[in-house]
Amino acid sequence: MVIADTGFAEASWLLVLKSLIIFAVILGIVPLILLLERKLLGRFQARYGPNRVGPVGLFQPLADVVKLLSKESYKPDAAVPVLWAIAPALVILSATAVLAIIPFGDVVDGKVGLYGIDVSIGILYAFAFGSISFYGLLLGGWASGSKYSFMGAMRSAAQLISYEISMGLALLGVIMMAGSLSLVDISNAQADTIWYIVPQFVGFLIFMVAGFAETNRPPFDLPEADAELVSGYNTEYGGMRFGSYFMAEYMEMVVVSGIAAAMFLGGWHLPFGIETSAVVGALVMLAKILILICVFIWVRATLPRLRYDQLMSLGWKVLLPLATLNVLVTAVLVVVT
Repeated sequence: MVIADTGFAEASWLLVLKSLIIFAVILGIVPLILLLERKLLGRFQARYGPNRVGPVGLFQPLADVVKLLSKESYKPDAAVPVLWAIAPALVILSATAVLAIIPFGDVVDGKVGLYGIDVSIGILYAFAFGSISFYGLLLGGWASGSKYSFMGAMRSAAQLISYEISMGLALLGVIMMAGSLSLVDISNAQADTIWYIVPQFVGFLIFMVAGFAETNRPPFDLPEADAELVSGYNTEYGGMRFGSYFMAEYMEMVVVSGIAAAMFLGGWHLPFGIETSAVVGALVMLAKILILICVFIWVRATLPRLRYDQLMSLGWKVLLPLATLNVLVTAVLVVVT
């Protein structure tokens, strides 16, 4: 299926404005996701979770932000000052840039698209900016002047390179079926047919597993393994510099969930071709993202951390061959059918 170009174009100022709005919305949602995670982990572990600050603990994210903002900004004596300060900003930049292509709907009234930008190379754009976070983690660990931070940075580098290949191959099957790299086109291609999670279920599983590794989430949180590396690449960071790394992790969860929802779960569309309004479609997309985020939390509460050799073996010996096989089978079926 080849998606036709609608010829729709928006003013550059409108694209920037929409991107800023999406960033502001996600930035407001991130503390709520953190609260949701702590509440769900409490339920998984038979405890209450945050319940002291505000009604049933709803103001806990605000208290966390105030705590980080009020902490003294400390720099280790052995740190490389400029690179040490730039590293957290690179991670935030990476996550923010990719948020702009997550679609929450199509063009409304022929005027405004419910997404930041719709580029014809959407997935390549996501991987290009997503790889910048690699430099943020590596610089943060190396420039801190700490052996624990440096070891965590080396783990991050190896982990991101290993799993990014499988993640990209997992999406190739969907790209071949939709005939486009644009997340908007891929979402629209699933409007009147089955979602791509059905024919590409193997690709979806590979993408999600690789997504756990890309976001450094348990059971793939080896770069931050507290029992081995104190806190890994962010050991020497405090205050809002640590908060930037922390926030970027949750923003990357939103990014991975958003790409998975658009690529495999029909984007803002309901199943069976059910028509929706623009507002309902945006809420549907947001609901799919939140469901996938709950999967991230569920896995964190369920599975133990892998050993590092197990992590690398899974990426190179299992996921990469499976992703390659999935691409080959999909290519054959697309040509034949």
